[in-house]
Amino acid sequence: MEAKVLDFNGKDTGRKVQLSDSVFGIEPNNHAVYLDVKQYLANQRQGTHKAKERAEVAGSTRKIKKQKGTGTARAGSAKNPLFKGGGTVFGPRPRSYSFKLNKSLKRLARKSAFSIKAKEANIIVLEDFNFETPNTKNFINVLKALELENKKSLFVLGDTNKNVYLSSRNLKGSSVVSSLELSTYAILNANNLVLLESSLEIIEENLSK
Repeated sequence: MEAKVLDFNGKDTGRKVQLSDSVFGIEPNNHAVYLDVKQYLANQRQGTHKAKERAEVAGSTRKIKKQKGTGTARAGSAKNPLFKGGGTVFGPRPRSYSFKLNKSLKRLARKSAFSIKAKEANIIVLEDFNFETPNTKNFINVLKALELENKKSLFVLGDTNKNVYLSSRNLKGSSVVSSLELSTYAILNANNLVLLESSLEIIEENLSK
């Protein structure tokens, strides 16, 4: 599929680029997308939750009442989970929520995400640009030129560009990543995907392996 190339003023440069059908034109695999997004979100969890169990609660281990003759259930100590202040039964313990996915499945998920965006016509190809110094106002002007100031957008750079990244950092609705930092979650979480020309070759090369 072909896509016209815009400049950072939102004007057509008169050039077109060919987007690989093997990356931007496949039939999306929803289950692969689900697994990759699930893994991304799982990796964001700290897993530091902890509840004290019976052996960890501070308190006496003295038997609080005699075994028989009270008319109530037997109880060994005040740390019994049935009592207020007692331990927690099968409470949460620190753990890692991460799990493994094959590289081929993750590539399929990213290609599916790109194809979804392409079918929705939410991909913009932008010629490479740079700022002399970090400037949020300049980045906002780019968003306005592309009519993205009120939309959630993701700019994908061919390589790390500190000035462009820092210019976007204060904006909640827009984010900037390099082509090597892309994730399926980031692609789908944006309303519009802005691909700089230098990123296309890297993306297609990485996902065509």
